[in-house]
Amino acid sequence: MRPAPERGFPESEFEARLQAAQRLMSVQRMSALLLSTEPEVRYFSGFLTQFWQSPTRPWFLVIPAKGKPIAVVPAIGADVMARTWVEDIRTWSSPRPEDDGITLLTTALRDSAGATGRIGVPMGPETHLRMPLGDFDKIRKTLHGNDFVDATGILRSLRMVKSDIEVEKIQHICGVVSSAFEALPELLSDDQTEIEAFRTFKTEILRRGGDDVPYLVGGAGQGGYEDIISPPTNRRLQQGDLLMLDTGAVFDGYFCDFDRNFWFGKASDQVRRAYDTVYAATQAGFRAARPGATTSDLFQAMWRALEDGGALGNDVGRLGHGLGMQLTEWPSNTATDGTLLVPNMVLTLEPGMTFAPGKQMVHEENIVIRDGGAEWLTRRAPAELPEI
Repeated sequence: MRPAPERGFPESEFEARLQAAQRLMSVQRMSALLLSTEPEVRYFSGFLTQFWQSPTRPWFLVIPAKGKPIAVVPAIGADVMARTWVEDIRTWSSPRPEDDGITLLTTALRDSAGATGRIGVPMGPETHLRMPLGDFDKIRKTLHGNDFVDATGILRSLRMVKSDIEVEKIQHICGVVSSAFEALPELLSDDQTEIEAFRTFKTEILRRGGDDVPYLVGGAGQGGYEDIISPPTNRRLQQGDLLMLDTGAVFDGYFCDFDRNFWFGKASDQVRRAYDTVYAATQAGFRAARPGATTSDLFQAMWRALEDGGALGNDVGRLGHGLGMQLTEWPSNTATDGTLLVPNMVLTLEPGMTFAPGKQMVHEENIVIRDGGAEWLTRRAPAELPEI
């Protein structure tokens, strides 16, 4: 396995992101962007910390139409923010519910947008405002001469297309987890509980170099699993079980997201056909993934393969999605999404099917779009269902 990529980014990476955002802001006549969520703040600053797990303190970044970002953060995070390329760092002692950075943030927005400039805030699907709504209302009342407008399109268009350095980080964690999956048959047995199997896999990922495993779901059951998001139980694995593990592990703030299926004992013909079908669907999606195609083209290619294999249905709602700083990002592989594929978009291919009443089979791989077509970031799953 190749050595791990260097952590962090050169300053030129953040300069390029900022300039791209400011060009789009100019087109849309925005004087500032107000960002409040972890990936948005990190994307433009490089501010990486697990302290976001605490909901107590808000964190803000203001992107002006000209010049570098302005950070408005609790004093506890000042030292970490000072290690980034951001120079204008404004702090307060938090928590202070009566004014948790709101005066400082309002001043930063006024400094950037003036009295009448348009202020962009992500407002669309898959976005949220990470601050009390009451505080946001206070800001809007104070800045009553400024229009607050939707900036979802700007953030979406920038983050959907990864830099080569971002792709390298995703590819690395995909390799780490691919190795852990390949080792798993020797680590599992039918005398383990579901919880023990999940814990064994998570430990193997960390042992091989993953930074964290914040997402690990799956399913297990006789002849197939019924759902793929329930937590594991103390039920013991047994002969005739189908086990699926689906993980989002992280390296340097970037996710992988893929799964593998395992059978305990000798698989039935029905289960083998289901595995072959989702494998073929993933291959069909890979062939369709090229610049100029759309996410809907990927969906149709995978869905045709699932139908040809006898799928009884699919209740997930999509057959894959974007991937990067978050486990799931824009876009979605659906019949109606229609997002145009361009080089350096990172996607998951995730065909799933009900192959018998109450029984599912799901398969997922990670890819990057290149000029000539798609490239695997994960090491491809075995062509035949692994048996333990």
